[in-house]
Amino acid sequence: MSKLLILLLAALLIWQFVFRHEAVELGPGVLAADEPVQANLDSADSFELEGYRITPLAEFRIRAKVLSRETYSMGNESDLSPVDLALGWGRMSDEAVLQDIEISQSGRWYRWRSTQSPPVPRREIETHSANMHIIPADENTEDLVGNIQQGQIVDLSGFLVRADADDGWHWVSSLTRDDTGARSCELFYVKRVRTIY
Repeated sequence: MSKLLILLLAALLIWQFVFRHEAVELGPGVLAADEPVQANLDSADSFELEGYRITPLAEFRIRAKVLSRETYSMGNESDLSPVDLALGWGRMSDEAVLQDIEISQSGRWYRWRSTQSPPVPRREIETHSANMHIIPADENTEDLVGNIQQGQIVDLSGFLVRADADDGWHWVSSLTRDDTGARSCELFYVKRVRTIY
């Protein structure tokens, strides 16, 4: 393989994984004011996806600002959910508030910190932002999720779910926005993606 071809491939990879996901700046103001909409399901039929049994637990729809995004490629979780989105709504969609909050993701966790007093109450940060493990419903949805950039406002809809493997492994979504810490993330089977800004 020629050196030129190797350089071109390296440049393409750099563009895809660095520049393609640059943060979008939309300016100050609440851009996703509404609370997520959730309707818990008493019972729903399970279905198979990537060798796992998926059971819908609640219908779910959210319009939110993408605070951060992280991709994963190892473990059972990444078979289903290659991307986590940290999402914010209400005042957590306002860049005037977010400029004083440092947000990061790693190991399937979303973390925030403020070097000073948080610009809004701590509990509001906790209840108006969440880490969502995204399970794309199909290849088209996976492509759309793959193109989401930090800072954008997105509409996502589908189901909060439970995933089970034959070996006993399971992964269960939180069903409330009030929890924090371990098991507080949403496992979100996304059927529809729309970028607003």
